[in-house]
Amino acid sequence: VEVEAPITRLVCGIKPKTLGDLEDVLGYLERELTRLLAATHTGQEESNLDFESKVFHAGMIDHVGLEIADIAQISALGFPKAEPEAPLADIGLGVVDSAKPVILVIGHNVPPAAEIVDYLMKNGLYGGVEVTGLCCTAHDVTRYNPKAKIIGPISWQLRFIRSGVADVIIVDEQCIRADTLIEAQKIKAPVIATSDVNCMGLPNRTRDEADRIVEDLVSGKQQGALILDPAKAAEVAVKTALLVAPRRMKFKALPDVSDIIEGARSCRKCDDCRRACPNDLPIREALAKALEGSLDALASLYDECVGCARCESACPINLPLHSFIVRAAERRLKEEKYKIRVGRGAIQDVEIRNVGSPIVLGEIPGVVAFVGCANYPKGGAEVAEMAIEFARRRYIVVASGCAAMSIAMHKDEEGKSPYEIFPGVFDAGGIVNVGSCVANAHIAGAAIKIASIFAKRRLRGNYEEIADYILNRVGAVGVAWGAMSQKAAAIASGFWRLGVPVIVGPHGLKYRRMLLGRKDKPEDWYVYDARTGEKVYVGPAPEHLFYAAETKEEAMVMIAKLCMRPNDTTKGRAIKLSHYIDLHKRFFGTIPDDIHLFVRTIADIPITMRDEVIKMLEEKGWKENIIPDPTLLPRLVRRRAGE
Repeated sequence: VEVEAPITRLVCGIKPKTLGDLEDVLGYLERELTRLLAATHTGQEESNLDFESKVFHAGMIDHVGLEIADIAQISALGFPKAEPEAPLADIGLGVVDSAKPVILVIGHNVPPAAEIVDYLMKNGLYGGVEVTGLCCTAHDVTRYNPKAKIIGPISWQLRFIRSGVADVIIVDEQCIRADTLIEAQKIKAPVIATSDVNCMGLPNRTRDEADRIVEDLVSGKQQGALILDPAKAAEVAVKTALLVAPRRMKFKALPDVSDIIEGARSCRKCDDCRRACPNDLPIREALAKALEGSLDALASLYDECVGCARCESACPINLPLHSFIVRAAERRLKEEKYKIRVGRGAIQDVEIRNVGSPIVLGEIPGVVAFVGCANYPKGGAEVAEMAIEFARRRYIVVASGCAAMSIAMHKDEEGKSPYEIFPGVFDAGGIVNVGSCVANAHIAGAAIKIASIFAKRRLRGNYEEIADYILNRVGAVGVAWGAMSQKAAAIASGFWRLGVPVIVGPHGLKYRRMLLGRKDKPEDWYVYDARTGEKVYVGPAPEHLFYAAETKEEAMVMIAKLCMRPNDTTKGRAIKLSHYIDLHKRFFGTIPDDIHLFVRTIADIPITMRDEVIKMLEEKGWKENIIPDPTLLPRLVRRRAGE
């Protein structure tokens, strides 16, 4: 990788060579974030457009921060450095050997987890203690040591804690349930907090001797401790797990079948649980079936449950409804064993050289990035199905964070996960796991490097031109199907500023903002032809920057649609249109009614669909358009008409 830190170069004009070089960049980020935060105060910005501009700016700043964070991790901890065939790691609740002491790490800041691995290796204990993780810390600890095990995404926190498998729980920061300490107390598992942004009300034991802390945790004198020294936290975690495990004997917070039946008998049938459920799951009806002796209906809710436990909070008689669902599906839990490719980090320059031309010309239909949280409308299987569909269609599929985990949790007829079926290269038909949420910087970086390596565009401090290039030429789309956090929103807004559209699932509507285009207003879709300086109509490509799809099927059609770009060659546009039309016909039974907006010349029409497309074009009164050298920037016009 020669074009390292592309986002930092693009925004700050700095080419970092050492970790120390990043200090100046961090200083810039901190200053900008302070100013942006000030703009949110009462009595500040009154222009909605200027406020939107600040949102885009915040996203850009976040992307620089993501890149710096992952560069620091890769450099300091020896994570994979742009390895297309990174090793496979285990993922799923069933991969954990509960006969051993189990340490669970949760969050997004990997140093404590890495120190745990180091301590175990140094003391010859690694094979005797299980290191498991949830969320992005799990991604990063497997990047550090592929023998560590990933449990699953953010939505699996409650179900795994209540399973009682974890003997010690380590939390760092971000995406951690606010009731983690309460739930840990139910299974008698000590909690160690390791970050000052999530102290959990625990006593600060950072300066105490490790053995004294261990003694207090093992005896139950204290339920947990705040330890801000990662090395000491690791020592305490390992020693505590070894001593606590034999005493706990895997104390569970899950109910017995008899408890479920008794709970079903006491159910008031008020339906408050269903009204509180973000996915409208028929919990009351499933309980009624349990009363009849069958837990199948409860077990069937497992895949679509997002693990929020709002049903329990809403229940007037405090039934542990989430635990009922997990207990009913316990056999499935034990069978959840999958393979995920360890986060590879950046995309290699040579990979960009190989795919730059096909992407820009449209011959590779697009790059689809599955990112974000696990707040899915119908379970994580939908993410895996979308990823597989587009990989088979020869799109480049990349993934990060919880979405990358969800893609792994799917098996074909031979019992293989998508990461075992598809290669990990950044090329047509590949499924690439870049890593944790901070590794999203490598997805944005790949788009930027296409402009730099393939088109020879200058990077340093040249954000405007590169964003213009990506918007008009690079067919990339982000899909945050389960987005729910501020982090996911920040990542999305950084992609918007680069000109990459983002699709969210139905829960994404709760962000209360969309960035939708108006294809019915032709005046919105004009660009400059850089060859002549004339304004040319190019159609709604891409139509939206931020779009919420109601169903997986709608999202898949929109992905194909939003990959179209004004710069597509006739061959490339025909390939993209064939996927758009095929998916629309498969899911909605008809050819898209806006197809005339995307056909510029007869040569754009896929050969196998020519007759029906031409018929629709005639009905719409379609006229042929030129294919320009598109730009939104007047300064990039090379020659004015008439000159």
